Amino acid sequence: MATETLATPRRSSLWTDQKFRSIFFQALTIGILGFAIAFIAHNTATNLENRGIASGFGFLSNTAGYELENTLIPYNSTDTHFRAFLVGLTGTLFVAFFGCIVATVFGFILGVLRLSHNFLINRVAYVYVEIVRNVPLLLQIFVWWAILLALPVVRESFYLGSGMYFYNGGLKAPSPIFGDLFWMTPVALFVAIGAAIGIGRWAKKRQDATGETFPAFWTGLGLIFALPVMTFFATGAPLEWEVPTLGRFRFSGGLAITDMFLALLIALAAYTAAFIAEIVRAGILAVNKGQTEAAYALGLKPNWTLRLVVIPQALRVIVPPLTSQYLNLTKNSSLGAFIGYPELVATIGGITLNQTGQAVECILITMAVYLTISLSISAFMNWYNRSIALVER
Repeated sequence: MATETLATPRRSSLWTDQKFRSIFFQALTIGILGFAIAFIAHNTATNLENRGIASGFGFLSNTAGYELENTLIPYNSTDTHFRAFLVGLTGTLFVAFFGCIVATVFGFILGVLRLSHNFLINRVAYVYVEIVRNVPLLLQIFVWWAILLALPVVRESFYLGSGMYFYNGGLKAPSPIFGDLFWMTPVALFVAIGAAIGIGRWAKKRQDATGETFPAFWTGLGLIFALPVMTFFATGAPLEWEVPTLGRFRFSGGLAITDMFLALLIALAAYTAAFIAEIVRAGILAVNKGQTEAAYALGLKPNWTLRLVVIPQALRVIVPPLTSQYLNLTKNSSLGAFIGYPELVATIGGITLNQTGQAVECILITMAVYLTISLSISAFMNWYNRSIALVER
């Protein structure tokens, strides 16, 4: 009788377990990374201690001791380094916000003109895009600043009307003086914008359900204009203007927009618009020609076809790379330090760093701020990109 022998099962080692290997190597990587960070931190703290430099962020409460000209918020040399940091932060946010708006509008116009059938318009837009985006941005900032400095002096400034003067120091304009109830006007504006968005969504659902159209665009636009105006006059028009007065050597009163801000804003917007123009052109070309032909067959005018058919579909291609351009513009605003514009790198990352010697802390603050701004822009643009994405039925 044959004796049956049972095969002894082989013992499996942990090393042959794929899950164990995965956890092991991940833990090893985290450990090496943590050791490297701890080593760098310890080495940095030791070097700072040997040089007599105290670590920490306590220096932010010390007196700055330096002046900054043409700041967006009140500041003088007796304020703290934290106040100087706020000056730089507001300067960066201000130029980045308006730069993104101007660059977007100008870039969209250029992108559409690049597709024009008019040879002259097409070639002019092409030459502009190719020249501007291939010249270093810092050089363009210096060029615009030199152009503004070549303008007439205060006594010979150009009068633009409505109390506005243009000269080599920048732009002087009337300064608003807000009354006690003026806050109700911007609140009414936000309410009107929300109502316009709601009307637009309702009109779209109504059209999908019944096929009937509703003038949501003009209704929303009228609401956005009418409600704040009615609120403004209903509260007694709580707004006055301080007109700048031209003296012998300088202006008194009014709102000052400096040549440094204008040069930086124009350069950033013009440079970024050249890239946005190519993004817009690529997005429009990505829309199937059959969409345009179908719109023409239905009797839509060319401008209606562009606004209602082409652009909404092209946005799905335009928005992702457009986000990168907004991020680049925000980070490129740091070049304003080269012309003396009081932004983040010029204040906390420049003068404060040199005066206090707190290089690590100042650089960490600067990096953290730019990272926060960039992540906020990315989050907003990702939300907008999802909102315009095609929804399959």
